[in-house]
Amino acid sequence: MKLNDKVAIVTGAASGLGKEIALTYAREGAKVAIADMNKDAADAAANEIRAGGGQAMGVIMDVTDEDAVNGGVSAVVNAFGGVDILVSDVGIQIVHALEEFTYAEWKKMLAIHVDGAFLTTRACLPHMYKSGRGGTIIYMGSVHSKEASLLKAPYVTAKHGLIGLAKVVAKEGAAHGVRANVICPGFVRTPLVEKQIPEQAKALGISEDDVIKKVMLKETVDGEFTTVQDVAEVALLFAAFPSNALTGQSLVVSHGWFMQ
Repeated sequence: MKLNDKVAIVTGAASGLGKEIALTYAREGAKVAIADMNKDAADAAANEIRAGGGQAMGVIMDVTDEDAVNGGVSAVVNAFGGVDILVSDVGIQIVHALEEFTYAEWKKMLAIHVDGAFLTTRACLPHMYKSGRGGTIIYMGSVHSKEASLLKAPYVTAKHGLIGLAKVVAKEGAAHGVRANVICPGFVRTPLVEKQIPEQAKALGISEDDVIKKVMLKETVDGEFTTVQDVAEVALLFAAFPSNALTGQSLVVSHGWFMQ
């Protein structure tokens, strides 16, 4: 198994992309911490892993709360003996024209996506450095880490910022064998994306079907959504890669939307 005896913390792992990554890591032998604000859902995901013979724990974590992040990471280290992999996946979406965004909405978006990535990284790095095993940090970016879309000013700003953070972590962590990379999915039909469809339809004055065909999937090569399994396979690649040869990079997984 590619991640045998590794310890992984996955934020936002009670559902969607985070849960699929957590399940994939557990199948590959990792001990997985399901970090989420929804205690019942986090415990349910951990129970699902344990029922399949894996090792998992639920951890209540608000990634914008410094004490909650530090306490959650400490709980994982105490339970599993360290941390080798961090996947910063938690995220939300708010859709407005720029002039309609409140400052509170702007700050909330950046806090969850960027502050959360910083706080979880800062909490995990000392344990990775101290262990001598190195580690890997994976940020969940987006095609919007590379490209802009209408109605998503704070989201695009935050997702671009994650690439900068990953590059710094890659440089600072290299001497300790710690790698950092960003996954940049296209539209994945998670609850987060389902919520956007009627919101964009209303904001753009078009049908929900046109949002899917003419906005979300317009630039793909085949008109297909990216799947949670697609993203989980890339998360596994980054987590299992054995050297600093693959660090400070961002990989677009989008059916051809935004080709580098």
